[in-house]
Amino acid sequence: MHDLVSHALVMIGGYFAIMNPLANAAIFTGMTAGMDDGAVRKTAVQAVVTALAIVLCFIVLGRLIFDFFGITLPALRIAGGVMVFAIGFNMMHGKMSGAHSPADEEGRNADRGSIGISPLGIPVLAGPGTIAVSMSYSATGNAGEIAVNALVFTIMCAVTYIFFLLGEQVERTLGRNGLKVVTQLMGLILAVIGVQIGIEGVAGAAGLFGNGRGELR
Repeated sequence: MHDLVSHALVMIGGYFAIMNPLANAAIFTGMTAGMDDGAVRKTAVQAVVTALAIVLCFIVLGRLIFDFFGITLPALRIAGGVMVFAIGFNMMHGKMSGAHSPADEEGRNADRGSIGISPLGIPVLAGPGTIAVSMSYSATGNAGEIAVNALVFTIMCAVTYIFFLLGEQVERTLGRNGLKVVTQLMGLILAVIGVQIGIEGVAGAAGLFGNGRGELR
């Protein structure tokens, strides 16, 4: 039980950093400007439900995906660690990663009725980094860890939904500089998480080669 609680706390920190509800609330507010309250709520629901559906699929089916493509856990952790570190590094320098932010042209031309699905649901919330983190947390196939992972991500989606609806208040309270500082702090945490995932991947790969085995442990 203690291990699951510790694992859940790590997941909460990782998901909060990579989903960054505070900064994403500002993106959401900008993209839904001019909509009435009903449309704003509908768009927020679309975004979090889209992200939840996509990431839950990878959380639950991660092991099957590994087996189908012949992917080893160390390989996922090394690749995921590099990706998460890169996103965190960009955030530390006040830049949003292209993988987790809508392109300007896409944002301008997106159908206002479907922006909750894309680009808000994917890639803003359920981007490659989020998927890599979610699969890494469930990669061992332990039923308890998978269940906790799914629960934590569901809670984070609910928190993100609340931040979306409070986007204007969050922006006014923190201001542009405040949001920048929060993003940089989240970037630092995310970069450290990426390094940790990568270290675990390298250690796992060394163990596989040391044992003369190429399959997933």
